[in-house]
Amino acid sequence: MLWIALVDRTGSGLWAAVSVLYFTYVTGLSVAQVGTLAALSGAIGIAGAPLGGRIADRLPLTRVLISLQILRALASLALLTTDNYALLLVFSAAGSFGDRAANVLTKLYATRVSGPDRVRYQAVTRTVANAGWALGGLTAAAALTIGTTTAYQWLLTGDALSFVAAALLTARCAEPPSPARTIATSKDPAPTTRPATPWRDRGYLAYVATETVLFLDDAVFKVGLPLWIAHSDQAPHGLAPLLMVLNNLMVVALQVPLARFGTTTAAARSLLLPLSAAFALGGVAMALSATGGAFTATLFLTTSAVAFTVAEMLHATVSWELSVALAPGTAQGAYLGVHGLAQSAQRSIGPLAVTAAIATGPLGWTAFGATIAVTCVFQHHLVRDQLSRTVLSVPPVTVSEH
Repeated sequence: MLWIALVDRTGSGLWAAVSVLYFTYVTGLSVAQVGTLAALSGAIGIAGAPLGGRIADRLPLTRVLISLQILRALASLALLTTDNYALLLVFSAAGSFGDRAANVLTKLYATRVSGPDRVRYQAVTRTVANAGWALGGLTAAAALTIGTTTAYQWLLTGDALSFVAAALLTARCAEPPSPARTIATSKDPAPTTRPATPWRDRGYLAYVATETVLFLDDAVFKVGLPLWIAHSDQAPHGLAPLLMVLNNLMVVALQVPLARFGTTTAAARSLLLPLSAAFALGGVAMALSATGGAFTATLFLTTSAVAFTVAEMLHATVSWELSVALAPGTAQGAYLGVHGLAQSAQRSIGPLAVTAAIATGPLGWTAFGATIAVTCVFQHHLVRDQLSRTVLSVPPVTVSEH
């Protein structure tokens, strides 16, 4: 599964770096059309997380994951066949759906296989995935020096082939044990209660809502920092890609060491307090970057990038552990699928939040960091109440042998 993460993210790095350029220069879409395409396909893809998780509670996980990888490969290859806007939207939405569902199922596989070591496994996986992103991004940057239509098409082909390779590697993985699927005979009594569902679990839904806010660090690096620097009169414009590199290097170097502070559910919950401080510091540093010259701007922007990267790594550890700990074993797929909605929703909300902070100026960035910090404290109390509840006994979903 670590090899799969490396191959998958390397391919995604190839496409993520050039997707906007491909739709602009190869298919001839306008800026408004590209933005609408990304927004609509992302909105449709949100459904992939809960549906993928629910299916994985009923069917063999590896088979579902292979199907999703094939769907992603076909969707990528299909983009090469047309410049029709409606078809590009359909194919992009299919790829987005497969991407969100595959992310949830990969997490579910790790949860079932790694057991009590799931936090360390997640940290190693994130390290490998970030290395893959960097490798794909560097390859794309080299290909962009050519700047021809063929170069863009080969990058998209490489993305599709990475999904094919991931599917082949998944086929070599054993099916993990699942508490949600047991074998029943005709002599076993039929279940008298329905399986647990996250849609009726108000506490878990509230937790997912707070997670949507905590995932906003993703929008800072993808949208916030580049735009803030681009519209700054003091900050060097070449600083934006350097801060992205800094983010990537920090995750590769520090994600695994930091994971040891959240190896239990109680420890992961405790990390929400330093996480709150990291978000607040990131917002304040962004605001202070507008108060001086080039040196001051560079210093505070770098400080902000470091703070938000630390927040990203801490939240990755906390989110992984708590999303699993709060989910009943008999419905892990369904619960983790609903948790996946938080990251999916952030992809739509995040750009709006950071652009609002940019439009408001330094005060906006201070409010941005403070809002996430307060949400961390609220989640700290919310999770305590959820973990203290008595776990209901729920019978597993049965699969008859007749």
